[in-house]
Amino acid sequence: MDVKEKIKNLINENNVCLFMKGTPDTPQCGFSMTVSNVLKHLNVKFKGINVLEDDVLRQGIKEFSDWPTIPQLYVNKEFIGGCDIVKEMFEKGELKELLKEKKLI
Repeated sequence: MDVKEKIKNLINENNVCLFMKGTPDTPQCGFSMTVSNVLKHLNVKFKGINVLEDDVLRQGIKEFSDWPTIPQLYVNKEFIGGCDIVKEMFEKGELKELLKEKKLI
């Protein structure tokens, strides 16, 4: 399976999918920790994908989304954004509303 197919499968199999550095319990960068903590705060069930375990995946997700940085959040197969966007949406209440609309919280 090529990396694009692997990424599609991960996104399709998980309603909330976070490509991050590290894991939700042990993030390896502050940005990944921030997004993970936001999702935990909202009591969202999410899948954390550690891109540090696979360099091909790490580069592949950047190409897949056409987004240069990690973390990257997907909700119901839709790319939401990275840390700054997620944090801003959270602070404005938009992330909570989106997750409610999608019946994920």
